[in-house]
Amino acid sequence: MGKMHIKVTVNGKQHELLAEPRELLIHVLREELGITGPHIGCETSHCGACTVDMDGKSVKSCTVFAAQANGANITTIEGLGNPDGLHVLQQMFKEHHGLQCGFCTPGMITRAYRFLQENPDPTEEEVRFGMAGNLCRCTGYQNIVKAILAAAAEMNAAKEAAQ
Repeated sequence: MGKMHIKVTVNGKQHELLAEPRELLIHVLREELGITGPHIGCETSHCGACTVDMDGKSVKSCTVFAAQANGANITTIEGLGNPDGLHVLQQMFKEHHGLQCGFCTPGMITRAYRFLQENPDPTEEEVRFGMAGNLCRCTGYQNIVKAILAAAAEMNAAKEAAQ
């Protein structure tokens, strides 16, 4: 079977490319589009290093075929911040030391972004459950949880101030 014509919007930018039907989204992002935030970790969906936001849902891009992403709107870690400043989650991970080696961090932050859209005022237990699909081999998760709770507080305060 030949390559398929794929159209995706990644971090607000539209892309058209040819991909093998069995090619994984993580490889298209990294190798075809040069988006290196999502990392290849376990390639079995266990670690979450490859997590991206696709059409409003967290997905592990190592288990999604590029063909399944045709027409999708995808956000990676690169799409959260901007040249003028970090996204509040990125800032809170920095301030609360929610990272060590940084390998899992893009997937963690991208998952936390969607999690806080789904649950804007979580408890510590809810954060731990909501982030269970993203593993970190360096930390005990305390600072990751603190960073997500702090980001939730900041985001809620900003919403209240805007009203």
